[in-house]
Order: sequence, then structure tokens, then C-alpha cells
Amino acid sequence: MSSEPLLITARSTVSALGQGLEAAKEALQSERSGLRPNDYDEGRLATWIGRVDGVETVVLPDALAPFDCRNNRLAALGLETDGFAGMVATARERYGAGRIGLFLGTSTSGIEATEQAYHQRAGNDGPLPTSFDYRHTHNTYSCADFTRRYLELEGPAQVISTACSSSAKVFATASRYIEAGWCDAAVVGGIDSLCLTTLLGFNALELVSGEPCRPWDKHRSGINIGEAAGFALLEPAGGREGVALLGYGESSDAYHMSTPHPQGEGARQAMQQALERAGLTPAQVDYINLHGTATASNDRAEDQAVTGLFDAVPCSSTKGWTGHTLGAAGITEAIFCSLSIEHGFLPGTLNTREIDPALTTPVLRHTLQQPVRVAMSNSFGFGGSNCALIFGWCD
Repeated sequence: MSSEPLLITARSTVSALGQGLEAAKEALQSERSGLRPNDYDEGRLATWIGRVDGVETVVLPDALAPFDCRNNRLAALGLETDGFAGMVATARERYGAGRIGLFLGTSTSGIEATEQAYHQRAGNDGPLPTSFDYRHTHNTYSCADFTRRYLELEGPAQVISTACSSSAKVFATASRYIEAGWCDAAVVGGIDSLCLTTLLGFNALELVSGEPCRPWDKHRSGINIGEAAGFALLEPAGGREGVALLGYGESSDAYHMSTPHPQGEGARQAMQQALERAGLTPAQVDYINLHGTATASNDRAEDQAVTGLFDAVPCSSTKGWTGHTLGAAGITEAIFCSLSIEHGFLPGTLNTREIDPALTTPVLRHTLQQPVRVAMSNSFGFGGSNCALIFGWCD
């Protein structure tokens, strides 16, 4: 069942921790959180958020001006971070623009542009402003269309929108496209930006915490919403050395629209598939980056899924650093796993004070310097859309 590892030959990450791999690594190792009291909607909702500085001042190239919205500005920031766009340009010369696929995840895309358009109407029944451009902003494909043009790619492109598993599932899709011969390499990633739809929507579900989120804590009270952009270039390893995607697993348990299966059955299936595809046993995994949202039901279900498959593998949730970046969570935490493997450390679980005694997963509260050869990253979305990724050092 295993296939050739896909080497991560370029990466970029932008989140509340700052711009770039070095900022993320420094924050994870020093336990510096990026969360702040909500200042996105003038603080009307009493919560904490993971906001990216500088998004408002990003100016898109003139040729891409119709795509201007917070989500695509955040994407542009990510594409220029860590020299990512330049490294894709080099790959484009090697493979050809038509042989590099593009697979992105998002949950709300540029929905903030639609929110602003409704605010600008003349009265409740007035028309939307003529400046509103749904196709280039709100439309889910907008971020892929923008990124494809920005990188001058001509291969297959698509957006996956499965809530919080979106930009984890893009790794699986890219792997299948490369294996099928439809492309030779792939850019994968995810972008999700702050908007009132997610802030107020999750608050209506009573899932938003009024304090910094506390995954796995006995007194956890919900999530903090964050925003992020991240990208990775995947190429067949071909005997080269580096961090690679070794396996993936996907499932859809469809237990409930917004609540995971109580015993985490779908999550466990995704992790089991990832292990089988990577040709690994549970004992060979050195670290698990939990989905770890800090809601009562999600942490409880994931705890049962992990303990039903693994025996004492160190785990942690990094949501206390970035907030829950929704459709960008998969790529953000995949890159965190790659940093753990590359630099030999296990991130802790920020803000967690007292581990819930009802949960038995060995969750780390503090960052440890320790070699990591194989890491798993979990991303579980609404409706039971689950994805588990396994990364490891390829030599």
C-alpha cells in the first residue's frame, strides 16, 4: 500500500507567530504564543485570536488586483515568505508549468469581502455595491486561481473545503495526482483569514473561549480563532534526503454536523490508514501533533482515538500558539511537524494547566528537545471529515 515518499523541497508559513519558518521555530521552542485579545472586530467579542500582522498593508500586483481581499493578501504574504515563490519558479523551469499541480485548502476563502459588501448596502434591501467581485474574492476557488496565476502554474488545480481538515487533505490529493501521473510535482497549502462569519458562527455554537485556549485541560472552555497561510512544494524523493510525506489517511464518519464521533472511530480509521500507507507500526511514531481544539467533545473523542491505537506516544496541541486556523490548520501543523523532525524538538501544549484526568493521552505541557524521526499530524473537520498525515526523515 505504501508509495514513494514525497519530499518537501520548499515550505513557507505565516501565522500569529510571525512570518517564516524561523519565527515559527523560535516561538515553538521558546513557548511564545501568538494569541492576543480580540482586536479584529473592535473587541466586540470577548475572546482571544491568532491574528497575522501586516495583512492590511499587502498590495497585490496590478494584474491580480481583482483578487484583492484579506484571504488573498494573506496568501500573497505566504507566497513571498521563506523565498517560496522563487523556489517554485525554479521547479517550474525544471518540470514545466503544466506539470506542477496546485492543491489548496480553505474553509471560508474571501467571505470577509461579502461581509463588507453587505455592510455597504443602502438599507437592508439595497443592492450590493458594484465594486463587489464574488468570483475573485468569496468564491472558494478564488485562492487557487490567485495562487496559480501568482506562481505562473498551468497544471491541475483545485480547492478542498472540508472545514478544519482542508489543508491536510491537500497532501493526500497531491500524492494521488502524482502517483497517477497527472503531474510531476505539486504545490500544496492552505489559507484562512479572520472574518465575522467564523468568529460569530463558532460563538453561536458556544465553542469560543473567552481566554487563551487550553487543550486537554480539565477546565478547557473552547477554541480561539486564528488565521494563517502555508505552502509546501512536494516532489518525489528520488533518493534525496529531507523531510517527506510518508503516508496519509482519510475518513468520513458523518456522525454529526459539528460533533465528532464520541469514540473517535473515524479519526482512528484515518490514523490507521496513514500508518498502513507509510508502512509503519504505531510504535515507530515519535510524536503526534493533535488536532487538539480545546473543546470538550473534540479533545475527548481524539483522546479515545489515539489511545485506541497508540501506546504512550508523546502528543501535543499547538493551537495555543496560533489559535485554530481552520482551513489552514492542516498545512500549518504539517510544517510544525517538519520543523520538529528537522530540529529535534517536541512542542508542548501552551496554556494547559491541569490535564483532564478523564483523558489518558500522554500530552506534553512543555517543549522538549528530543530527536524526532517520524511525526503524525491530525486534522479533523466538521461532519467527521478526518485526515492524518505522517512525515518522516527520508535518506
